[in-house]
Amino acid sequence: MTRLDQGGLTLRQLGPTVYLPSAVYSTGFGAVAPVVVLSATGLGASPAVAALVAGLVGVGQIGGGLPAGVLVDRFGEQRTMLAAAGLGLPALIACMLVRDVRLLAVAVFLLGITGAAWGLARHAYLTEAVRPELRARAMSTLGGVGRVGTFAGPFLGAPVVHVLGVSGAYLVAAVAVAVAATLVALLPPVPHDRPHASTPGHPGLWSVLRENARTLRTLGSAILLVGALRAARQTILPLWGVGLGLSPATIGIIYGISGGVDMLLFYPAGRLMDRHGRKWAAVPAMALLGLAHALLPLAGGAAGLTVIGLIMGVGNGLSAGLVMTIGADVSPAAGRARFLGAWRMCSDLGNGGGPLLIGAVTAAASLTAAAVTVAGAGALAAVLLGRWVPSGWASRSSRQHRDHRDSQPEPGVGAAPGRHGGTEPG
Repeated sequence: MTRLDQGGLTLRQLGPTVYLPSAVYSTGFGAVAPVVVLSATGLGASPAVAALVAGLVGVGQIGGGLPAGVLVDRFGEQRTMLAAAGLGLPALIACMLVRDVRLLAVAVFLLGITGAAWGLARHAYLTEAVRPELRARAMSTLGGVGRVGTFAGPFLGAPVVHVLGVSGAYLVAAVAVAVAATLVALLPPVPHDRPHASTPGHPGLWSVLRENARTLRTLGSAILLVGALRAARQTILPLWGVGLGLSPATIGIIYGISGGVDMLLFYPAGRLMDRHGRKWAAVPAMALLGLAHALLPLAGGAAGLTVIGLIMGVGNGLSAGLVMTIGADVSPAAGRARFLGAWRMCSDLGNGGGPLLIGAVTAAASLTAAAVTVAGAGALAAVLLGRWVPSGWASRSSRQHRDHRDSQPEPGVGAAPGRHGGTEPG
């Protein structure tokens, strides 16, 4: 197997050991996503409490980002993913067997933590293993297979749920996690360009956060908005359909069409970022998502909402792998996994905050006001990404990789915009 110091791995080489386990893992958790609320209500929880239990997945992801980065830095990607699977399996079994909604809440929270650890380890692994000129395509493909798995999971779980009840979805997820963990054990070794956590002088978590505070404050803020926009579209599109009086089936079809367009664009988005730079995908993606939310008040029926859903799908598809790619670009060689843990937390905070923003503005004013607010967030995200994402990174990375193929891989544009000889963005 080609090693990193000989040029890095290609997408084809990564397929069986990276993308296949990710697809299997995402499929399992896609099967679980629709039934957590049903499990909670089945245990006597009110709709509000059931929604809170389902939201604990996101809380677990937010809380698990930084610890996952420390684990990856100390024990490596492979062991962290196996540990995540080892924690995820009993959590899924608990979801099947518990008879108290409080215990279900704990198990769901643990599922969020395992998801954060798995995702962070996979991100760090690809950052180290893939050829620099293929980085965006590698990351967007990882995001794409995850979306495909999440989309397919409910369909694969439905027949089992029909036979076994709600617990069947957790059984499907448990099998998927076990299979994914087995595949992870086949990962090729990755020669890291970062020092090991046990190396004298290796930076600790707080040292990494201090040294990269500027990046997290600037680009991290933009990434938080990206996460909020992505999550907001998943909430506001169905709500707007309900407000228009559309049937659940019609809303589901519109949502599915939007998701289908989204899934078709993950590889073209990565290719665009690799060939022309990250801004060429980042800025249009956020502008389109913002525009789609701004157009929602003009949607007078199913046709108009379908058009807006298509625009959302294109915008979200263009952003496939964007967060992981930029995070890999700006991550420092020393303490990289710890930095990526903080980076992931920025995105997860946005993912959790998007629906909360919609709910708060809707409660205080109206759903129209919420749509306009999210549209403004999209415009702001486009401006911040246009300012802080380094220009021409893709071509510079590819050229330096060719010139220094036998030396250490380029660690990215630096711990903060403008470092390591990079051009100050803006």
